[in-house]
Amino acid sequence: MKLITEAIWKRLPALGDTDGCEDAAVTVHAKLFTPDANCTWYITEGDRASGRLFGLCDLGLGFPEIGYVMLSEIERVRGRMRLPVERDLNWEGTLADAWQEVRR
Repeated sequence: MKLITEAIWKRLPALGDTDGCEDAAVTVHAKLFTPDANCTWYITEGDRASGRLFGLCDLGLGFPEIGYVMLSEIERVRGRMRLPVERDLNWEGTLADAWQEVRR
C-alpha cells in the first residue's frame, strides 16, 4: 500500500505552514497505523523532496507527541506479526480529532 499517495502529496501543506494554527483548524491528511503494534501517525504537513513528514505520533507507549518523522522510517516499521504500516482509507479529521482518538 502506498502510504502517501500523489493526491495526498498535492494537498499536504509544506513543513511549517500550519505553525500557530489551532488544532481544530489543522487537517490530518493521512492517518497511518500498524495493524499489529498499536502505533499511529497523523500526518499534517510534509516535504516530498526529503520525505520528511510532520504530525502527531503515537507509538503506543503512552506518550504521544507532535514532531517530525521520515516516510522511509515509517515504511520500514513492522509490528509483532511483521505486518507493514497501512493508511486508514476512511480517515477524515483534524489534529483535534486525532488528539481525541489518542486519548481514548
